[in-house]
Amino acid sequence: MSKPRPISGFPEWLPPQRMIEQYVVDRIRDTFELYGFAPLETRAVEPLDQLLRKGETSKEVYVLRRLQEDPAGTTDDDALGLHFDLTVPFARFVLENAGKLQFPFRRYQIQKVWRGERPQEGRYREFLQADIDIVDRDTLPAHYEAEIPLVIGDALGGLPIPPVRIQVNNRKVCEGFYRGIGLTDPEAALRAVDKLDKIGPAKVAALLAETAGASEAQAKACLSLAEICAPDASFADAVRALGVTHPLLDEGLAELVAVVETAAAHAPGLCVADLRIARGLDYYTGTVYETQMIGYERFGSICSGGRYDNLASAGDTRFPGVGISIGVSRLLGLLFGAGELTVSRDVPTCVLVALPDEERRRDCDRIAAGLRRRGIPTEVAPTAARFGKQIRFAERRGIPYVWFPGADGAGDTVKDIRSGEQVDATADDWSPPPADLRPLIS
Repeated sequence: MSKPRPISGFPEWLPPQRMIEQYVVDRIRDTFELYGFAPLETRAVEPLDQLLRKGETSKEVYVLRRLQEDPAGTTDDDALGLHFDLTVPFARFVLENAGKLQFPFRRYQIQKVWRGERPQEGRYREFLQADIDIVDRDTLPAHYEAEIPLVIGDALGGLPIPPVRIQVNNRKVCEGFYRGIGLTDPEAALRAVDKLDKIGPAKVAALLAETAGASEAQAKACLSLAEICAPDASFADAVRALGVTHPLLDEGLAELVAVVETAAAHAPGLCVADLRIARGLDYYTGTVYETQMIGYERFGSICSGGRYDNLASAGDTRFPGVGISIGVSRLLGLLFGAGELTVSRDVPTCVLVALPDEERRRDCDRIAAGLRRRGIPTEVAPTAARFGKQIRFAERRGIPYVWFPGADGAGDTVKDIRSGEQVDATADDWSPPPADLRPLIS
């Protein structure tokens, strides 16, 4: 068999990195549940017609098919694809289970997704997302749009990662402004402005003229709006100073002010109103969010989302919602690549029970079982080698303590192999310091 090669875009973390990932996921999950979000997991596949509802996504979808064709002809598998985010599956789940859910429904979902894009640093074809959404029947109060950044601020702020800044905008601000200056295709203008960071103002102005029918003056006004950025409600005055009026613009400004002021009261500096944030997907209708790690801004957003009113509907009944997604694999991949996250040991094990000889393995197993019953991660040495070799085995794996079973009536002892301190102990009452019980992430 030839040596296997990694597949680009499908990361496989080593055990220390996997422990960090699990720690991050646990902290995120705990925060989501503190805010009352209930867990959900949806299937990995969705009908292609549903996956393609979100806009220009056809190049990203992995289609599901059998290796061998069915002799009977086509099957339902031919119309299925792996989900590329968790929003479309969630919208479908809400429609299918609306009669069983209590609204407003708050869910979190931490799950793998697949996206056929070009792999690069922090961007993968298979990756882990952590989503929250709040949906209601028919109407969803705007105050939920102000709550979402608070959840993300607490979830990411409790992790040993660089500080984050959530950039917020409101699609009503953009659409109302574009209509106020006379543009008749605000969606095209939004898609053009969304490319500002990638192609620059001059090319965006040309794109506005080409796709949204903007005159030179209208394109200049769109770019002036996109330049406005403020950590407080002063952005609203800057928008009004541009001299454009429209009822939808006023509504969006009021909602965005509420988001920024609520976030500032909760965590000063967490949110900034940045009116270049457009989010190109066409189903957003209100507040939109993008999140950057300080020092890693060049890699773009690690957490994005927004308000949507029409993604889930059945007949005359709508289920508007607001949600955001943390790119767990994305942020970890960036930090792993920079050597920013470490774990204090390569294994969860806190104690290695030394094995004097194979005849005493059952005794050692009983000692390990007693420690495990008290929540102390423990394993027994693999072989009855010399104690010095067993200690080196523990050192190589970062295990801090080695347990020595007593012989000839003597009691057991446990040794901190870092300091050399060795004390008498029994499996019923000895405990390590809390800092040694589990691997520490830093």
